[in-house]
Amino acid sequence: MNTPLSFVIYQSASELPENWDTIAKSTIFLQKDYFEILEYSCPSNMKCFFIGVFQNKELVGVALSQFLDLNKLESFGERDQCLKTIIRNFAFKRFSSHVLFLGNCMLTGENAYSFLDFIPYNEQIKVLHEAQNKIEGILKNQGIPIHLRTSKDFSKAKIDEINQTSFGSIFQFTTQPNMIFSIPEHWKKEQDYINALAKKYRDQYKRARKKGEGVLKRKLSLTEIEQNQELIYDLYYHVAKNAPFNSFFLAKNHFSVLKKVWKENFLFYGYFNDEKLIGFNTLIKNGDTMDTYFLGYDDTIQREKMLYLNMLYDMIAYSIKKEFKTIIFARTALEIKSSVGAIPETMYGLMEHKNPILNYFLPHFFYYLEPKTIWKERNPFK
Repeated sequence: MNTPLSFVIYQSASELPENWDTIAKSTIFLQKDYFEILEYSCPSNMKCFFIGVFQNKELVGVALSQFLDLNKLESFGERDQCLKTIIRNFAFKRFSSHVLFLGNCMLTGENAYSFLDFIPYNEQIKVLHEAQNKIEGILKNQGIPIHLRTSKDFSKAKIDEINQTSFGSIFQFTTQPNMIFSIPEHWKKEQDYINALAKKYRDQYKRARKKGEGVLKRKLSLTEIEQNQELIYDLYYHVAKNAPFNSFFLAKNHFSVLKKVWKENFLFYGYFNDEKLIGFNTLIKNGDTMDTYFLGYDDTIQREKMLYLNMLYDMIAYSIKKEFKTIIFARTALEIKSSVGAIPETMYGLMEHKNPILNYFLPHFFYYLEPKTIWKERNPFK
């Protein structure tokens, strides 16, 4: 008979066991360095908890939990100002402002937890649920009651496994898909990508590159990121606040802390017009996967120079050149990402409200208030 699993809740990366990263090797987003980044530069309305799972005093699993206080947000997003959005924002503020996540609300994908293979999945889910109960108790002792508990993101295979456990009865939801770009092994340079495009999308590529002439792109050092911190944040914030929905805004020092800790695993590219920074994008090397991260731009110039589309092409070109297998383009801007070759992957989440009555009606409320994204999937290849 297996020894029962136990867990420890940590609130500082410096407290984590030495062998933490050997369990978290599946993704850079569960490793010590990343948790250090979160500790020193997470959003102001967020608290992070790091979960270590043990069997016979040996570390066998690691996980991330985040608490979000939506009362501290000045805006949930300003793009959609319809009646549904107003009702949704009121509902969040009034009934669901304290949210406890299992997983990372700053990323898209399976970055919530990692276990050694011999730990049965139902035991993994059970001990993580117990750890969430413990974190909820810690917050309650600080005078912070939890309204909503959410776990994210799960692939179809993982949600099928969850459905075989007692947690399969929890309300399951989907939002915008994760946009994933797979790089064929025989592609070695950007021209291989261009050659694979159908004429319509090759013309789109040429048009974007023509429009982008005069814009200089270059990698920024830590010093340059620190020197341009205010402008970088303004460019980021402009894009973020015009999203359909936000649960956080990055800290101003987030990119500089990322660069300081991750060095060449974090790439920051600035785009300049007449020597003025007009936009930026960021990339994170995660094994053989390239994760696209946050970006920002001056919207007036973005339209004129097709800046966003050129950024996508630049990310693809770099990832091909450096022989990555996959690019994670994450959520948002689904159609334009589809037009460059990204394919949607449905991701699932679990959600439960602490109020039994609200929890009963949660599926109805969620699908009524969730912003709908209407888009057409493209296939740009021959």
